[in-house]
Amino acid sequence: MSRKYFGTDGVRGRVGEHPITPQFVMHLGYAAGKVLAVDSQARGERTGVLIGKDTRISGYMLESALEAGLIAAGIDVYLAGPVPTPAVAYLTRALRLQAGIVISASHNPFEDNGIKFFSAHGAKLPDETERAIEAALDEPMQTNSSDGLGKAKRIDDAAGRYIEFCKSTFPTELDLRGMKIVVDSAHGATYHIARHVFHELGADVIAIGAQPDGKNINDGYGATAPDNLRKAVVEHKADIGIALDGDGDRLIMADGSGKLYDGDQLLYVIARHRQAQGTLHGGVVGTLMTNLAFEHAMQKLGIPFLRAKVGDRYVMELLQQQGWQLGGENSGHIICLDKHSTGDGIVSALQVLHALRASQQSLTIAASGLHMYPQVLINVRVANGVNFLDHANVKASVAEAEQTLDGKGRVLLRPSGTEPLLRVMVEGENRQLVEQSARRIADAVRQLAAG
Repeated sequence: MSRKYFGTDGVRGRVGEHPITPQFVMHLGYAAGKVLAVDSQARGERTGVLIGKDTRISGYMLESALEAGLIAAGIDVYLAGPVPTPAVAYLTRALRLQAGIVISASHNPFEDNGIKFFSAHGAKLPDETERAIEAALDEPMQTNSSDGLGKAKRIDDAAGRYIEFCKSTFPTELDLRGMKIVVDSAHGATYHIARHVFHELGADVIAIGAQPDGKNINDGYGATAPDNLRKAVVEHKADIGIALDGDGDRLIMADGSGKLYDGDQLLYVIARHRQAQGTLHGGVVGTLMTNLAFEHAMQKLGIPFLRAKVGDRYVMELLQQQGWQLGGENSGHIICLDKHSTGDGIVSALQVLHALRASQQSLTIAASGLHMYPQVLINVRVANGVNFLDHANVKASVAEAEQTLDGKGRVLLRPSGTEPLLRVMVEGENRQLVEQSARRIADAVRQLAAG
C-alpha cells in the first residue's frame, strides 16, 4: 500500500497549498497523536511529543497548528523552537518522549515547508506507522474532552543541550585550538548553535549565513549554495570551511584553498580514518548516487560497500540490516550510528575534524586518495505520475549512453521524492562523454514532457 501524503522525508510542499495548510497540519497533528498515543495509553501513561522547527516564517503558523492538533488528541507538547532536525532526534531520546516532529523543508527555499517525524529512539518513523497516521487522517477530528486535553511546555535550554551533545561526539583528548574555521549556517536552524560548538572546542570561528529573517533560509548560503563559503575561507585565510543546510543535517566542507568536498569525499575521510584506527565496525553504505570512484576506493581499501536507494532513511535501513555504523549520500547526509541515531551535519563535521586532528593532516591530504569521476546531474521537470523510464526514446538514449561509456561509467534515472523532477545522472572517467550522454538523455525526457 503506497503512502498518500508521506514522501521520502515526511510531508512536504508549498506553504498555503495542500497539504501544507494550517487546517491539514492541525489534522495531521491530531491523527499522529492518536496513533502515537496507543502504546503509552495502554500503559496508563501520558504521551509526550517534541516539536522543533527551522527558521522559515511559516514555521510559526505550522507550529501552532501542530500544537493544537496534538493537544486536541490528548498529547503533551514540548516546544523546542528553532533547532536543527538532528537536535529533535536527540532531544526526543534525551527527554524520553514518544516522538519528535520537525517543521522544515530542509534545503528547499522558504516558500516550501514540511513535517517530518522521529520515533522515541530518534529514528525516522517506520513506513507502517506513517501509513497508520494516513489512515487516521481519513477519520474526522473528535477533540478530547477538557479533562483529556494535552498540555504545552517550552524547552528553554534546547539549544544548549544540543550543543553539549554535539561536543560529546568529539574525543576529549583532542581539541580544535589553532584552527580557523568558517561556519555557514544557511540562515537556518543552526544559526545560533553551530558556531558555538566549534568555538567551545577551541576553534577561531567566522560565522556566515547566521542572520535568519524568515525568508532567507538556503538563499545563497549553506550546503546547497557554497560559493560564499569558498570565498570566506580564502578571504579569512581559514583552515577549513563548514557549510550546513537549512535544517542542519547536510554537510559540505572546504579546504584552505576554497576547494569544496561533498558527502562522498567526507565519508571517505571518515571511513579511511576509522579503518586505520580499527573502529570502522563493518562496511560503508552509500546510495545509487554515490560516485563510482568511491566504490572503487572502498574496494582498494578492502572495505565492504553497499548501495541503498536515495534517501537517508534507506541508508539507515541498510546500515541496520548489516549491523554497520557508517553511511551517507553525496549530497552531504552522513550517518555515524555510533554517534547519533540520524544524519547530523555538525556531528559529521566533527568526525571529519577528528580524522584530521588525529592524523595531523589537512583535508586536502586526507581526501587525496579519492579521485572523483566526473558526474553530471540534470533535473528535468516532469508531470507527476508519468513513468518516463518506460518510454522507448528515453530507453534508447540510455542504451546509447551506456554503450558510449563502454563499462567505464554509470547511468541513473531517478524520480525525485520531493519535487516533480526526473533526475538524470551520468558519470564516468571521460567528462566530455559524460556531459554529452547526460544532455542527450535529458533532451529525450524533455521532448516527452513537452508532449
